[in-house]
Amino acid sequence: MLINNQEFGLYTDFYELTMAQGYFYCGKKDEKATFDYFFRTNPYQGGYTVFAGLADFLELLENFTYSSSDIEYLKQLGLKSEFLEYLKNFRFSGNIFSVKEGEIVFPGEPILRVDGNIIECQLIESLLLNILNFESLIATKAFRIKQASGATIFSDFRLRRAQGLGAIHASRAACIGGAVSTSNVLAAKMFDIPVSGTQAHSWIQSFDSELEAFRAYAEIHPENTILLVDTYDTIKSGVPNAITIAREMEAKGQKLKAIRLDSGDLAYLSKKARKILDAAGLKDVKIIASNQLNEFVINSLLKDQNAPIDMFGVGTEMVTGKSDASLDGVYKLAAINDSPKMKFSENVAKSTLPGKKTLYRYFDENGNFYRDAVVMEKEHPDQIEKIYHSVYPEKNTTLTGLKYEPLLHMVVSHGNIRLQKQELTEIHNYVLQRAALLPDEHKRFISPHIYKVGISGKLLEHRNLLTKELLNRNFKA
Repeated sequence: MLINNQEFGLYTDFYELTMAQGYFYCGKKDEKATFDYFFRTNPYQGGYTVFAGLADFLELLENFTYSSSDIEYLKQLGLKSEFLEYLKNFRFSGNIFSVKEGEIVFPGEPILRVDGNIIECQLIESLLLNILNFESLIATKAFRIKQASGATIFSDFRLRRAQGLGAIHASRAACIGGAVSTSNVLAAKMFDIPVSGTQAHSWIQSFDSELEAFRAYAEIHPENTILLVDTYDTIKSGVPNAITIAREMEAKGQKLKAIRLDSGDLAYLSKKARKILDAAGLKDVKIIASNQLNEFVINSLLKDQNAPIDMFGVGTEMVTGKSDASLDGVYKLAAINDSPKMKFSENVAKSTLPGKKTLYRYFDENGNFYRDAVVMEKEHPDQIEKIYHSVYPEKNTTLTGLKYEPLLHMVVSHGNIRLQKQELTEIHNYVLQRAALLPDEHKRFISPHIYKVGISGKLLEHRNLLTKELLNRNFKA
């Protein structure tokens, strides 16, 4: 997503720049670093996360540079002249390995790795976390809605409720998760998303009568007439007036496309409206429902109450990622000049895994996802007999003889993007393909089964040895 080819070097937190300047002046600027991106908890108390935002991040990364006005601004903030000269020619030149956009991923595993000099790895941290955390959060929410809606399509309806310009990325991520269209015209143009939308209650209220408002709209938009029927009284006024308009349109060789319900008891009103429409011979007129929808409401409407709804307009809860404010993705240093580094914590779950690593997925005898293995970069998966729980290593799984696949792929090589452009429908189809291989117990909304991610024996040993070394080095009496 680019806005007038703008430089994005300032799309960062200030401490990234102060650390980068520190590296520059203390002789570390040419040191090679490795950082891992991972998250600690699935959102929505769910059993999986949909990885999204990779293409947007890489597009912004390509323009992560500094204009002359940026340099002047940083000078005013007190950054030093030699470092600012360095930034004038800054461009990311490292390598990035990532899982595919749309992959089903799980807590604790490195789903993206950055290799480069310490300054460039540090400067891009905030951008990376901002884009990947947010889009993955929204894509996961949208796919949960897709799970609930099944064959019933849904659209992204709430630009007005999103967090500022985050609405643009929210619409993209919603489509990765399963939305078929968006009301957000800018996002629709930028990402080639089908656009949707007809009228609000203000249109109806601006006329002397509901019937007059319907008639005017149908005359102006005969090819896409969807009438909002709940401004006054859905059953006594809205639906009967919609039928009148449908008759008038039929006389002109046109068709009423749908009615929309935006308030009240959606199950009750949709059933009543369907009966009235069918009795009038309008079985082809669809029913669209909106108003504070989420995966639980949609699941209840369709599966518990058999509501005859043909499409949902989903808004606030999807584009804001309700009920989770953010994905707790983090970006942690794993190596300097190929020497392993780790964040130590008395809470082992908060300690990071050291060194350059990669990620493999193993499959069961039915071809379904079985276990994910975090291993040292040079380990061959055929040689990994077991993986171990990173906190409770007495819990382990034998992998001998199982089929596997690598999940991390190079997407940036020496600063050059190697990721091929994909349509959002392609990414969503990949989500569907991968989710189909995830056993159902991991996909349920209530108390999902925890998918197992383990580390290799060599990585476990490597971490334990480094932990002892760090304790001896930093906590001597």
